[in-house]
Amino acid sequence: MSIKINDTEYTTFDDIWNDPNILTEAEKDEIELKIELAGKLIEAREKKGITQEQLATMTGLKQPAIARLEKMETIPQIDTLSKVLRALGYKLAIVPENYKNDMLLR
Repeated sequence: MSIKINDTEYTTFDDIWNDPNILTEAEKDEIELKIELAGKLIEAREKKGITQEQLATMTGLKQPAIARLEKMETIPQIDTLSKVLRALGYKLAIVPENYKNDMLLR
């Protein structure tokens, strides 16, 4: 199976991902951030054993806002992210790119 974008035919996701005419490095970084953030939020919430509704109550947000974060429909403002992370027992940190990712959520 393949997909045609403009005049180019792609057969794998990697073909599209690595084509600089499709995505810039900044766009790829944003996509990766959204995926990693959503995954870590879900993982932390599930590890704590709470529902989206419970997390919403703990943070003063509404459950649909938590769902939007987890579905990567939005990137939260820093204050919102801080509320959610604090409720989950985490904090936001800036680390070097080569920092071992498996150490970030334990």
